Amino acid sequence: MLSEFFYFRKSDRRAFLTLFVVAVVLLVLTMVLGGGADDGSTATPSRGDSAAIRPTLPRTARQSETRYAADNSHYATDSRRKVERFCFDPNTADSTLLLRLGLRPWQVRAIYRYRAAGGVYRQPSDFARLYGLTVGEYRELEPYIRISHDYRAAATAISTTPPAQHTATAEAVRDTMRYPVKLRQGEHVPLNTADTTALKKIPGIGSYYARRIVAYRERLGGFYSASQLVEIEGLPESASAFVTVDPSAIRRINVNRLTLDQLRRHPYINYYQARDIVDYRRLRGKITDIRQLRLMRSFTDKDIERIAHYIEY
Repeated sequence: MLSEFFYFRKSDRRAFLTLFVVAVVLLVLTMVLGGGADDGSTATPSRGDSAAIRPTLPRTARQSETRYAADNSHYATDSRRKVERFCFDPNTADSTLLLRLGLRPWQVRAIYRYRAAGGVYRQPSDFARLYGLTVGEYRELEPYIRISHDYRAAATAISTTPPAQHTATAEAVRDTMRYPVKLRQGEHVPLNTADTTALKKIPGIGSYYARRIVAYRERLGGFYSASQLVEIEGLPESASAFVTVDPSAIRRINVNRLTLDQLRRHPYINYYQARDIVDYRRLRGKITDIRQLRLMRSFTDKDIERIAHYIEY
């Protein structure tokens, strides 16, 4: 049976022999042609041999590599940005000039926001207040800061005006709404009744902070002390020296009539304190004395001291 299984016809033997001869020829050719790599002429460089790889790159690959390097060249340029020094006015310099001086982009944005809010650099030392500016950087920039006469305090222009023109110039400056005359030491404005125009006369206060003061005054019901101005974020502390406070102008709230939502709208009463007041009224009746608030755990002595100026029974 084995002889029958392995039996090949004559045509099959010829086909098998032909395939075998072709395979042997191909093997010999592969060995002969592949042996040329021993002399190093066509050897494939190792993975780590970058110097050998670069010359053998195809033309398209070299073009792609060159184009990639050109497209990403701005990274090296930005990290080694050249800092220049030239005279500039921080009130009018644009972003291109400020960046050339070596300022960071977020510092340039801070300058733009300050100017948009009505801020003015009146003297070189005002520029030192720029957030993130170091002492060394300011000392390098200070000799190049040039403040235009148009941005200096109007009082200096009035004092140097000849007597014949003094009255006319003073009237023109005081009629200016965009740059109001600032108060001098000893001058004050009533904090609880002044409008935004009067508040902008306070040194360091522009339109933005004037609106913030009025809005906070409406929420409180009035100020009982000039020290409350520090509760407005970012407001200069020096502003409290130019205001007077009349506590009789405070608008009080009745803790026995207002609802929980109405009570919590006051800046000095939070949700938990408003809830305790409403629960106390429901369980024990009306509140008739400030000392009753001490029975509520949500009120501290400081809270009671502040709210005492604003509640009535």
